Amino acid sequence: MAVVLEQPERLALSRLELTPPTDDDVTVDIEWSGISTGTERLLWTGRMPAFPGMGYPLVPGYESVGRVRDAGVNSGRTVGERVFVPGAKCFGDVRGLFGGAAARVVLPGARTIPFAEQLAEKGVLLALAATAYHAHSQPGLEQPDLIIGHGVLGRMIARLAVVAGANPVVWETNPTRRDGAVGYTVVDPSTDSRRDYRCISDVSGDGALLNTLISRLALGGEVVLAGFYDEPLSFVFPPAFMREARLRVAAQWLPSDLAAVKNLAESGRLSLDGLITHRSDAMQADSAYRTAFGDSSCLKMILDWRSCS
Repeated sequence: MAVVLEQPERLALSRLELTPPTDDDVTVDIEWSGISTGTERLLWTGRMPAFPGMGYPLVPGYESVGRVRDAGVNSGRTVGERVFVPGAKCFGDVRGLFGGAAARVVLPGARTIPFAEQLAEKGVLLALAATAYHAHSQPGLEQPDLIIGHGVLGRMIARLAVVAGANPVVWETNPTRRDGAVGYTVVDPSTDSRRDYRCISDVSGDGALLNTLISRLALGGEVVLAGFYDEPLSFVFPPAFMREARLRVAAQWLPSDLAAVKNLAESGRLSLDGLITHRSDAMQADSAYRTAFGDSSCLKMILDWRSCS
């Protein structure tokens, strides 16, 4: 049983044949999968730019956790382990982009990562935590002093910045999303007059903000594009020239980022509390996706697959 996006805004639950596992593979019974309001929203609306593997029908999802049901002799995993699954390509002619929203998946054991039992459903958040870590916490990168957007990714970047000793400001236009800050400040951007930010992290996905963000930089400051943008980006050159502005694109997380945030979460240094706001039985996936993309109070929706067979 899997979520299948048959075409934009048309979703079905379908029974799909799984690719037979090899000795390098594991079969995982998924317990929970998260719905991404960034890339998956673009898939849902049909606005995803050209991307390797793109096309319909497809199985979405790259934020899944579950238990190893079967483990190949070369998989490196053990039956019964709870693992994070970053997606799978095991559905035959149905594309796996990203392939994690299913009751059962087959994938190489090397692509899974075991994590502590106490994290349970919060394990779906490890992908966003790794995305946040990749944007600012790798060696040589600067932590942001301004973050645009207080959704799950913005909150994760802010929490990691606090762990690193920073004290960022977050801009959020939606008053219902301004709560939940611990160790940092969330403000209405219209009340902020600062123009000396050294590092601005934009997770809004709104390319129209780029000129505004450049105007708020200190000399030599950096704007990090940590969201996903479906339209061409442009900016007015003179303000960027006057500030010697730098632009950096934060790409997809690496396995080392996932390992780093897993250790931070398991040790308690990085809290994943308060980020999952909505839950739905996987059999109600259509309404769950519509809520995730249409309800501004929904930070993270997860599907519960445990009753599916």
